[in-house]
Amino acid sequence: MTERRVVVGMSGGVDSAVSALLLKQQGYEVMGLFMKNWEDDDDDEYCSSREDLIDAVSVADVIGIPIEAVNFAKEYKDRVFSYFLREYEAGRTPNPDILCNSEIKFKAFLDHAMRLGADAIAMGHYAQVREVDGRYQLLKAADGSKDQSYFLHRLNQGQLSKSIFPLGALLKTEVREIARKHGLANHAKRDSTGICFIGERPFREFLNRYLPTQPGDMVTPEGNKVGRHQGLAFYTIGQRQGLGIGGGKDSSGEPWFVAGKNMANNRLIVVQGHDHPALLTPHLDAIDLHWISGHAPDTDNDYAAKTRYRQHDAACRITALSGDTAAFDFCEPQWAVTPGQSVVIYDGEVCLGGGVINGKFSAN
Repeated sequence: MTERRVVVGMSGGVDSAVSALLLKQQGYEVMGLFMKNWEDDDDDEYCSSREDLIDAVSVADVIGIPIEAVNFAKEYKDRVFSYFLREYEAGRTPNPDILCNSEIKFKAFLDHAMRLGADAIAMGHYAQVREVDGRYQLLKAADGSKDQSYFLHRLNQGQLSKSIFPLGALLKTEVREIARKHGLANHAKRDSTGICFIGERPFREFLNRYLPTQPGDMVTPEGNKVGRHQGLAFYTIGQRQGLGIGGGKDSSGEPWFVAGKNMANNRLIVVQGHDHPALLTPHLDAIDLHWISGHAPDTDNDYAAKTRYRQHDAACRITALSGDTAAFDFCEPQWAVTPGQSVVIYDGEVCLGGGVINGKFSAN
C-alpha cells in the first residue's frame, strides 16, 4: 500500500485515540489534530479542553504520532453558536452537534487537514462509509447503541470521500479493550456528554448568559393556568424535569410534560401523562433538507426515521417532497416531535439524509 497521510481529529477521548492507533497499525502516516472550538469560559469548572488536550498529547506520544492544536473558536461561533442562539430565541430546539460536524469537523477541519497535505481525515465517530459505483454512502455503525450516523447526516459526497471512520465495525467495549491493551491512559475515560461549550453545567444558567429571561404562564391546552415558566427558550417539547409543578388538581399524580409553545402570548403548553395525545403525532414536516447522495429519495418506498438521536428507527413514508421541504407520515405516532431537531431518514443501514423538523406550536 502506498502510504497515505491521514489527519485524525483527537479529542482526548478513547474513541479518537483508538482511531489513530488503528490507522497507524494499518500503515497510514498519521497525524493528530486537536480542535479548540470554544473560548468564552474555558477557564471555569465545566470546560475540560485543557485536560482533554493533555490527554490527546499523552496518547499521541504512546502511539508515536505527531499532534498539533488548532483553534476553530471563531468559525464555531460564526457558523454554529450563532445559529444555536437564533433557534432557541425562536422557541425551537436546535441540534448544534449536527451543524458542528458539517461546518467544523468535516469542513473547517477538513480544509485545514488538506492544507497540511492530508489525503483523508479520520474521526472517532461510530459510523461507516461505503463506496458504491463511485458514490459514497453513510452507514450505521456495527454498535447500534453507539451509532452516530444521525449526527453525520448532513455530510456530502466530497466530505465522505475524504473521511475514514476506523471504529465503524467495532463495539465500544472492543475499543476500550484495544486502548487498555496498548497502554493508552484514557482507556477508561468517561465519554463526554452534551455540547462541548455547555458541558455538564446547568443548561438554563448557561443559556441565560446570552438570552434574556421572559417569564410567562404555563397553561394546559384548555387554557388553565398551572404555573409560571422562566422563558420559552429554556424549555423543549417532551421536557419533564424543571417545570416546578406537581400533580394535577385531579389528584392523578401523573407528571407534567411540555407539549407546545405559544410564542405570541409567551405561554408554555403543558400536559399530564407521558402518553397524552398532545405529545403524539403521526406526521411531521421538515425543511432545510440534505440528501447525502445529492439526490432526493423515491417517495414510493418505505423508510425508517429518527426524530431524535436516542430513538429506535420508526417506519415512515415520504408523502410529499418539494425542493427544500418534505412531509413524513409514520406508521405509529411519534412522541414529542420537536421543532428545530432533525429527522434523519434510513433505507436499511444506509443513512439517506434528512432535514430540520418544522412545526407549528400550539395556539392556546
